Amino acid sequence: MSLDPDDPRPPYQQVANALRAAILTKKFEPGEKLPSGHDLAKTYGVARMTVQQAIRLLRDEGLVVSRQGSGVFVRERTERPVELRPHVERAFEEPNVSIDFAGFSGETLNGMLQEPLDKIRLGRLTPESIAIRILVPDMEHPMSLPCRAEDLSDDPVIRTRALRIQQRSVQAIADAVHELADLGLVKTAAVQVRVHQTAPAFKFYVINRQRVFFGFYPVVKHTVRIKGEPHELYDVMGKDALLFHYEITEDPTSMASQYVTETRRWFDSMWTTISREIDL
Repeated sequence: MSLDPDDPRPPYQQVANALRAAILTKKFEPGEKLPSGHDLAKTYGVARMTVQQAIRLLRDEGLVVSRQGSGVFVRERTERPVELRPHVERAFEEPNVSIDFAGFSGETLNGMLQEPLDKIRLGRLTPESIAIRILVPDMEHPMSLPCRAEDLSDDPVIRTRALRIQQRSVQAIADAVHELADLGLVKTAAVQVRVHQTAPAFKFYVINRQRVFFGFYPVVKHTVRIKGEPHELYDVMGKDALLFHYEITEDPTSMASQYVTETRRWFDSMWTTISREIDL
């Protein structure tokens, strides 16, 4: 598995990224010993020193631990915040990609999708189908969030700003995914968006119906400029939401399997009952 010669990042960062993705997607399980430095150098076609730099980076991130005379091991850890990006890219390595998102605007999802969609355009990823469902609040109606910080009241000006962010994000996703179908790079592609009149307290992603990434939105007070005028508001911050990972296991009664099942059930119930579809 040689490194990408067109990747501008230093080789040690590329190796670290590959190992990080393998750890976060559980190709290397917690407590498992990583291949030796010699084997990793051979696998990625780099020098031993490059591997050592990559391992040092992962150790600083708390993903691995070195044991004198034994080697490098994936750190044992319980459920903890995870990085979503490598899991999204892993999903696009499968023939049929499905992503269900429930949250505030889809802005973070749009950012996460850019790299795998670019790799499809370059022929590095070749899924046959992509299906994305997005469930977001209806910003055309008064909401509890975002709201004016002064008196917690609904402000159409603030809500219109949030609506623009939401529309820009979901439209960018739809345009990028549908373009792949138009270019013949995927056989089928669908992006659907539905809105509901509930201010979300959390967001989650269901990836290929097997993995769920869930996080609560922190509510923060900040000031934004709208048409040149400052507005102080309370808002939810998606980029600050710590995500936790649950995945279907061989045991359908396990907590993780039940969590994924119930998340899918909640999403489908919202999708088919109190939400309405919008045109893209």
